[in-house]
Amino acid sequence: MPGFGDIVQKAFYLGVGLASYAGEKAGGKLAELRSQVQKLADEMVARGEMNTEEARRFVEDMMTQAQQPPTTADTSARTTASEPRRIEILEEDEAPTVKETSTENVDDLRDQVLKLQEELKRLQRDQ
Repeated sequence: MPGFGDIVQKAFYLGVGLASYAGEKAGGKLAELRSQVQKLADEMVARGEMNTEEARRFVEDMMTQAQQPPTTADTSARTTASEPRRIEILEEDEAPTVKETSTENVDDLRDQVLKLQEELKRLQRDQ
């Protein structure tokens, strides 16, 4: 029957092995990411959207960002994005609030929406 020392030793080796494996996987993912970012930068240089110095800085910045742990702002943004956005629907006979009347011309906006709807219908008929 294995002693307590053997169990602790095996648990330690298991932890070291898992950490090593995770490190290798992370290194492989970073190398793959660097390759993809470099390919994107090369394409942008070929199209003339950036020069080689900008491409080098772009790749370095992206790799630095990839190696940083996510911040709390990133996780809260993901949480917020996964929740549906609430939309308030006003009835035609409801009066606009003071904020709406003071900041926008509601009639002009309605006219613009109607014109856009007519344009959309016209485009759909033309197809």
